Amino acid sequence: MICLRVVRLSCLCSPSLTSSFCLSLYGVNSGRQHHHQQPQQQRGALQIRAARVAGVEIPNNKRTETALTYIFGIGNTTAKAVMAATGLENKRVRELSEEELTILREEVDKYKNEGQLRSMISLNIKRLKEIQCYRGKRHINNLPCRGQRSKTNARTRKGKVKTVAGRNK
Repeated sequence: MICLRVVRLSCLCSPSLTSSFCLSLYGVNSGRQHHHQQPQQQRGALQIRAARVAGVEIPNNKRTETALTYIFGIGNTTAKAVMAATGLENKRVRELSEEELTILREEVDKYKNEGQLRSMISLNIKRLKEIQCYRGKRHINNLPCRGQRSKTNARTRKGKVKTVAGRNK
């Protein structure tokens, strides 16, 4: 196997562009796979991998109640409420018919979730920052705003420790 490396110096798009060409002698293969040597893979039947509810692909292999919790804004309690309101069986998502999925989508759309909920939360935080209340100031300074201690700990909110020179006692 002989590999030649050719460097193009007069390339307009990228002066450091390189391309490799491998020449095989006597049918010897060094173990490298080339695009023309790969076997053709047969495509199987079309499979539905996940159902879309509220703009989120919920997993097919989980039960409906658990799969609904993959949607931002829907937890265990809300998922149980949705299942009770629709009257659907708690079976696996892949076993649901198209009509059942439509009923589920309509019920989930009654709740604030995903984009609506994220924008509402960010607007609430922006409002707190604008009125300069205590919680707003804590958000501005990236400190915990629910009463936790911040002299020590609070590392999740503050980030990695920034050591200051001359702080020895």
